[in-house]
Amino acid sequence: MVWLRTAMVAVVLLVTTLVLLPFQLVGLKFDLPMARRIPRWWHWVACRVLNIRVRVHGRLETRRPLMLASSHASWLDILVLGSVADVAFIAKSEVKGWPVFGHLARWQNSVFIEREQKRATGKQVSEIALRMAKGEVIVLFAEGTTGDGNRVLPFKTSLFGAATSALVSAPDGIVYIQPVAIAYTGYHGVPMGRYHRPVAVWVGDADLLPHLAGILRAGAFEVDIGFGEPLPFTAETKRKDAAAVLEDRVRTMLQTHLHGRDID
Repeated sequence: MVWLRTAMVAVVLLVTTLVLLPFQLVGLKFDLPMARRIPRWWHWVACRVLNIRVRVHGRLETRRPLMLASSHASWLDILVLGSVADVAFIAKSEVKGWPVFGHLARWQNSVFIEREQKRATGKQVSEIALRMAKGEVIVLFAEGTTGDGNRVLPFKTSLFGAATSALVSAPDGIVYIQPVAIAYTGYHGVPMGRYHRPVAVWVGDADLLPHLAGILRAGAFEVDIGFGEPLPFTAETKRKDAAAVLEDRVRTMLQTHLHGRDID
């Protein structure tokens, strides 16, 4: 049954990719709005075929420029968040070399960053700021790595510098940074506790393909995505203070969705 399910998922995603890819490539070449929408259709299909049910709490901020500061527990975060909003992701440069996933990341116009090359940071921040100024919604996994899905790691402040750079093009001198919490909450229709959460969570340097195989064997997940109150970022805002506020809001939402109540 696992091999049958794997084959079905592969065929559906291959067909979906072949249908959408020509339009996406044209959209990317000529910088058309459809290049932002097509990835959401692909992610929606992927969630459906993988039996991932996504519940949304709150709404995506409508004001621009906009950056999303999101929790991060798995590569699945990209699928579930990308299935409900037209967004672009910030990804580490190594992703470009991954089989299959590297091509998908390029086709959805991800921003690739070189974390070890300090000299490249300014150029990368400028690219993010430029795309935000054009109206794109950029997702920053602010923890800088994947956590265990049960808690939020400290937010890193370096790439919040893109918000500062985007202020130049912001109509009112404000860039909005919206906190987002992604919580893996259900497994085969029952609440997902700490025992089963590692099935969905992808921590550190774990091999991708075995984790994907585990997702296929698992059969069904439920994920809650919370869109929190945006933080207005201005020229007077300090990145360290902004990161602390956003981290607290994400942590509160994550605990609410995991446990059904606020936890200190």
